[in-house]
Amino acid sequence: MSRRRRRAPRVEVDPLAEWVPRTHLGRLVKEGHVNSLEEVFLNNYVIREPEIVDALIPDLRQEVVDVSMVQRQSDSGQQKSFRVTVVVGNGEGVIGIGIGKAAEFVPAVRAAEARAKMNITLFRRGCGSWECRCGEPHSVPFQVEGTAGSVRVKLRPAPKGTGLVTADIGKTVLRIAGLHDVWSITKGRSRTSSNFAKAFVDALTKTYKMLPPQEWRGTGVGEI
Repeated sequence: MSRRRRRAPRVEVDPLAEWVPRTHLGRLVKEGHVNSLEEVFLNNYVIREPEIVDALIPDLRQEVVDVSMVQRQSDSGQQKSFRVTVVVGNGEGVIGIGIGKAAEFVPAVRAAEARAKMNITLFRRGCGSWECRCGEPHSVPFQVEGTAGSVRVKLRPAPKGTGLVTADIGKTVLRIAGLHDVWSITKGRSRTSSNFAKAFVDALTKTYKMLPPQEWRGTGVGEI
């Protein structure tokens, strides 16, 4: 009677331990000269390696928001592949979205996750609702709009306890972004899930490009 061999326990390998940077920014992060994502954007660096984000934000979460099949005609017949959209974030002002394609599901998810990390950006949270004014970062600081394809999304700050008033994909993006109370208005073909999620991310990035009123002092904006 043959005995069944037991599998050896899987040894967890840290991918950053074997990471060899290929870009100047990667070497700066590896050597400890750049320690935050704010420094990356402040110096106008371009992220070309997903390991850079893994080193700066170790607690990054990911969520698959769309999975679809793509067919391509070749000489040998129809080639099918997966098209996956992934959103990443840490719930504290960091968000990114990426699309990956592969013949199998898991490689497509990994490709989309790597693309989302390289497309990562910052956004602001706050309490912009005149009905609340609690000062906690549970919503967007002011009304913003985002577009992707034919989809147009408008996000409005809501008072605490309202919840996320939007579709399921919008809720997924806002939850991974760390927002809890948002009103949204959507126009266009929102059934295109990837563009729908991209529009939400585009709207959140505009909160970082615009200064809130409390940061106007010294910039000349709103001063007489």
